[in-house]
Amino acid sequence: MNPAENYIINQPELFREILLYLQLVVERTIPELELKYKYKIPFYYLNGKPFCYFNASHKKQYVDVGLVKGKLIKVHTEYLVGEKRKKMVSLRYKNMEEVDNQVLIEVLEEAKSLY
Repeated sequence: MNPAENYIINQPELFREILLYLQLVVERTIPELELKYKYKIPFYYLNGKPFCYFNASHKKQYVDVGLVKGKLIKVHTEYLVGEKRKKMVSLRYKNMEEVDNQVLIEVLEEAKSLY
């Protein structure tokens, strides 16, 4: 198991459940992504360039799917969290019920079109 997968597996149950599900959706939506462990978190690369990452914030109690070119995304902007970032935005989930597959997939597909 690589360090990125260890990060996911070693999370507390709530975060692990969300992260495993997100991993499944992300990898099915864009199978050519390469999962690496960068900046102490799971980071997906597309064509050798940073694409998106997972971050479990234990303090704030959510999981972020950070999108590197997120500020360029035009779909579902009402779900994207920018928080003082110049380029990146995140989809943020506090529980499994908040994960909307359609939103996640459409945001990922638009992000892919930026590469």
